[in-house]
Amino acid sequence: MKTKFLLLSTYITMSFFISCNSDEKTNDETVAAITNEEIITNSKIDASVEDVTNIAEDQFSSQLNVNAKPSGPIKNYLPSCATITTVLTNNTWTKTVDFGAEGCTLNNGNTVKGKMVVSFSNDFTSSTQTISYTFEGFYHNDKKLQGSKSIVRTIKETSLLVTPHPVSTASIDLAITFDDGKVYTRKGTLIKEMTSGYDTWFDWEDNVFVVTGSGTTTFPNGDTFSAEITTPLEFNASCRKSFAVKGIVSITKNGASATLDYGNGECDTLATVTKDGVTEEVDLKK
Repeated sequence: MKTKFLLLSTYITMSFFISCNSDEKTNDETVAAITNEEIITNSKIDASVEDVTNIAEDQFSSQLNVNAKPSGPIKNYLPSCATITTVLTNNTWTKTVDFGAEGCTLNNGNTVKGKMVVSFSNDFTSSTQTISYTFEGFYHNDKKLQGSKSIVRTIKETSLLVTPHPVSTASIDLAITFDDGKVYTRKGTLIKEMTSGYDTWFDWEDNVFVVTGSGTTTFPNGDTFSAEITTPLEFNASCRKSFAVKGIVSITKNGASATLDYGNGECDTLATVTKDGVTEEVDLKK
């Protein structure tokens, strides 16, 4: 009887530990899941990258066309509160865009403050140009951006459009500090094609871009959030939003996966997230 009792006790004890280990595994899997809050946070970083890219490219285009005569009224991309200082040194243009300590509101409603320093060659006859920029105390929607970025801009034909048009390849290496002090890092490459509006530089509102590429965001807890554009993203400047209006992004983190679908062209900040076969709508602006 003692032997039977001992065996029974051992079985109960082992069953308890197995049950605990099973519960711990379930909890670990729950922690590893991709949350909507993480997707929204990553999208806020996307919006910052989109805006600073547009600011840099706008400064290049404005210098490129400084002596051109527009066929219509000029619609400035930057708000009037931005101060621009332009210097030509050793065949290189350096443009310092100062949004001030109080900040400015862009046409899409996002706020920026501090400085961006944009530089590029004075050789506008070349079909390929490199645009570089850095930050000096620069904030986007109260997030501090640090690091550097370069954009290789080429005029060429592609499978999307046979007419020669601007195609920009952006290399991203940024640190983003949110207003709660948490620091995120973003690295990646984006290819951005300007499929409409490239022949009306004086009117940014008719610009349409198609974007492909991938990137990784490292969260403050060390998690790596990887995103790959599986269906090209479309951005329409007339929407006055820094989010895509079309396209799909595939997301992975710690073995978990999700897809982010920007919809069918509506000018809003809504998207659908699909995880484990379940689809729900999220507002990326939150």
